Amino acid sequence: MKKINILLAGVGLLFTFSSCNDFLDKLPDDRAEVDNFEKATQLVSSAYPDGSTDYMMEYCSDNVMDNGKTFNYQTNQDQLFRWKDVNTTGNDDPRYVWGKMYYAIGNANQAIADLSKVKDGDVEAVKAEALLCRAWSMFRLATAFCMAYDDSKADKYLGLPYPKEPNRSIDTRGTLRELYENINADIEAALPHVSESYMTVPKYHFNLKAAYAFAARFNLYYQKWDKAAEYASKALGSQPASLLRTVYRYKTLGGRWAIHDAYINSSENANFMLQTAVSSAGAATFYGGYKRFNSGYDVILNELYWTKMPWGAGSVDNTLYESHLLYGNSQQIAYPRLSNEFEYTDAARSRGYIRTVDAVLTADETLLVRAEAEIHLKKYTEALNDMNLWINAHCAPNVEKNGVVTATRPTLTLQSVNDFLATVPLVPEEITNKSDFGFKKALHPQGFSIDETQTNLLYILLQMRRIETCQLGMRFMDIKRYGIRITHLIDGEDPVYFKSGDLRGALQLPSDVIEAGLEPNPREN
Repeated sequence: MKKINILLAGVGLLFTFSSCNDFLDKLPDDRAEVDNFEKATQLVSSAYPDGSTDYMMEYCSDNVMDNGKTFNYQTNQDQLFRWKDVNTTGNDDPRYVWGKMYYAIGNANQAIADLSKVKDGDVEAVKAEALLCRAWSMFRLATAFCMAYDDSKADKYLGLPYPKEPNRSIDTRGTLRELYENINADIEAALPHVSESYMTVPKYHFNLKAAYAFAARFNLYYQKWDKAAEYASKALGSQPASLLRTVYRYKTLGGRWAIHDAYINSSENANFMLQTAVSSAGAATFYGGYKRFNSGYDVILNELYWTKMPWGAGSVDNTLYESHLLYGNSQQIAYPRLSNEFEYTDAARSRGYIRTVDAVLTADETLLVRAEAEIHLKKYTEALNDMNLWINAHCAPNVEKNGVVTATRPTLTLQSVNDFLATVPLVPEEITNKSDFGFKKALHPQGFSIDETQTNLLYILLQMRRIETCQLGMRFMDIKRYGIRITHLIDGEDPVYFKSGDLRGALQLPSDVIEAGLEPNPREN
């Protein structure tokens, strides 16, 4: 098997694959020497990936539907929607995302190596940031290109190469267990040394809250419930309600762009960490009509913002702020977490890149991480408290129509959750038409078990997560973790189905990387 230098594979993936040996064997020799604290912090700043998995993961999820062949679409959207291997090479495709993630990992490794030469400043804090950057890119790659963690299968499932030194050649993927152990080791080594003292723009770095929020999400996916709850609490502090997003004020801001600008503002307490990426995910995943694949009206109505939930249904008797931020006669609805920004690269402002700014770690999602962990720990009082905090931040106290209160903000209890779910039918695991759409989909947990009480609470919790992370691709990871069977209806064709433990949940590696010798993700015959 050919040796694969991961850093150079990343660089090569961004530019050319004209010669396999060229990108596998040659080392860059024009790096600036890092010998002081300022240079070290600049190098670590380049260890944040310039690619994003949001687009790929979102199109694989049940947040997206086929609105019909009369609408325009991109080839990769159709391939992702069908859970097929992606053969295009745009900025939101596996080839580009893989390269950008490993390029960032290479910069993190270079920074860690060069820090031995730095004698001024808080070297341990910068090393901690570099370790978190390495772990973060590996974690994002794992969510896209690996199966969900399942301790009973972790020695069987494939992991990913985990370079820890600059220019280190790695030719095997290892196991999923080894991958998660490596990510965990980097996080645990970093957390005691995280500091914001040298950060000029902390919201774009692993500040203290962001570091613990990342640790919490990772441990949730790792099924380490105690640690997930512990780290989420450290990120949220003693007054989590003060950190949650003030969604109600978006109603008065006057449109999509104003809401988006407010959502990604670094002054927003809920935003723990923001990242930019060369990506068109903002425009692609925004429900604005005239697109074949996105969160179409039937999904909005029956599965997302307007589906029957304890906080209401439809757009009129619904206390959920997100259900009526943007809509009109076309009955379109949007909550623009992501939106495209254009970065010009020339003075004439004629060329550049489409970017997104993504609130990758937030208080609201971290609160739901803690609530989910508490459900698994059977700490139901604590879980319900956190779920009700989320409701209070995301739902109006009441809804009035012609001066009459038609809906009030709920307070969840075990009894009210059970009573509500008793009125909601279970979605068929293979559906054939849009009338079968719904949010209550059977859970088949991968590597853990849940009882009836946990199941009911998780139906609500996972719906909160779905609303909270729409556009960001994380719904597909929840589908993988809970073995949720979903159907993608296709205009004029038979539906396609994604089953529990479906191997297509691990997106296929870029073809160039496979051709260079790295083992591909298996597929069923």
